[in-house]
Amino acid sequence: MKLLGTLMAALVLASVAAGSTSPLQGAAAYLVGAQQADGAFAEAGRQADTSLTAWAALGLVASHASADARAKALAYLRAHEADSPQITDIALAAVARIALGDRPDALLAKLRGVQPGGLVNAETWTILALRGAGEPAPGALVEDLLATQSRTGGWSWTRHGASDSNDTAAAIEALRAASVTGRPVVRGLVALRGFRNRDGGYGLTRGRDSDAQSTAWAIQALIAARSKPLAATWRFLAKLRRVDGSYRYSLRYATTPVWVTAQVAPALAGLAYPLPGE
Repeated sequence: MKLLGTLMAALVLASVAAGSTSPLQGAAAYLVGAQQADGAFAEAGRQADTSLTAWAALGLVASHASADARAKALAYLRAHEADSPQITDIALAAVARIALGDRPDALLAKLRGVQPGGLVNAETWTILALRGAGEPAPGALVEDLLATQSRTGGWSWTRHGASDSNDTAAAIEALRAASVTGRPVVRGLVALRGFRNRDGGYGLTRGRDSDAQSTAWAIQALIAARSKPLAATWRFLAKLRRVDGSYRYSLRYATTPVWVTAQVAPALAGLAYPLPGE
């Protein structure tokens, strides 16, 4: 669901600051420019990998990048399907391929066999992938995800770990994709608010400086829960936009711009995971 009024206001503010190109258009142009000939993505000076390509593919879809760029990313992900041995990576690749209009049957078959009790983020992403494919959320995984919610309302990537903003946001998105409402989601949003800083952005953990990815994750969770991000949150994200269309990790650091920009794009588009298939 799109929060059109808030989103359009943010786009206008950022466009004034960076010329006529909208933030979403700039992100699309940057990601397309970073794509390799075989459809893969890599940070400067590093080798391409399936995980980053999956994230970039989601950014391409969210930013309405060219059909050619999306097709090349899909071809790479199909060709490297076996490169994702871990459940979280399998689920991420499935979410990306579904968003690109594909039906990754082999990956979905593996995800249907996921049992509760593993990594929390593996359960989260399995739910997102299966719901993205139009399949029911496995009841056992949903129940276990609810059971791993901390006393403060947040989630960690692993069991009994300290909550963080990214995993809390992802869990909220997974629960909403599974049609969960009520107290668990409300408690999750309260916990998420604890990661928000005075500048309107969100940090990965409490007391940590705001960063683009955590802020984007929070925006997506709020969208999934039909809540409105603060104007200050959009303004913080706009401050991190660079002239080439990419996003800084934080006000202090500009690192892994492909990954950061790919994760910011869905928030700019007003979309939560799983992204709708093309």
